[in-house]
Amino acid sequence: MPAPLGLAGTKIAVGVSPIHGRGVFATAPIAAGEEIEVCPVLRLPAQQRDLIDQTLIFEYYFDWDGDAGLAFGFGSLYNHSGTPNAEYLKDTANDIVTIRAIAAIGTGEEITFSYSGPGQASARPGRYVR
Repeated sequence: MPAPLGLAGTKIAVGVSPIHGRGVFATAPIAAGEEIEVCPVLRLPAQQRDLIDQTLIFEYYFDWDGDAGLAFGFGSLYNHSGTPNAEYLKDTANDIVTIRAIAAIGTGEEITFSYSGPGQASARPGRYVR
């Protein structure tokens, strides 16, 4: 099995997830309220979403004020949980998404957030609005 892929200077790495495929995991303890990652976002125009939705990228982008936003770094690899330990904060004016811990996260624990936003249920079954 290959070693987990980490980002230099961070407390996170990508590994095999029991939730779905790959996920983001803590490589050191992360305190509640701690910023985990700030990700630049590639904005894909709304008129291209129908095309994008026919590809695997459909599972990885954020709704970005009607456009699609693909987060770089590990931003598009975090898995969904109904009981997340992190949240995402979209800054569509500057095309960045920030991942922040909302609970203490232990070393080796998978970092998850609700794809529908903090405290929100999915907008449509089977399709998250993240």
